[in-house]
Amino acid sequence: MDARVHPESLLGLDVGDAHVIRNAGGRVSDDALRSLIISSHLLGTKEYLVIHHTDCGMLTFSNDDLRNKLANDTGADASDIDFLPFADLEDSVRDYVQRIRQSPLIPDEISVSGHVYNVNTGALTAVEG
Repeated sequence: MDARVHPESLLGLDVGDAHVIRNAGGRVSDDALRSLIISSHLLGTKEYLVIHHTDCGMLTFSNDDLRNKLANDTGADASDIDFLPFADLEDSVRDYVQRIRQSPLIPDEISVSGHVYNVNTGALTAVEG
């Protein structure tokens, strides 16, 4: 979701080369997984990359922090929403690579890898594991 990250540029892609699914924190939420399933089964996608980035805002709050802020700002109750914050970039990447790999709806032959993009240097680093 971060405007500093341009996946097409950092991966050397042209229009039409890839399906890019973006959301806050690069999370493989239920909706993102739904999109991956459609992409592979109906559109022929053969490879998935999970990419998080340094200096991510999702590292800066907890669910309770945001729920309290929303209650104070809007008066609304957001206690039923998991905003999916995380504490460690690489662990989050590993978790979501595993979530994709473990889905019974994702073909085993799909290549799934994880990476961290450094917003300061432009380096894309593979996350092992």
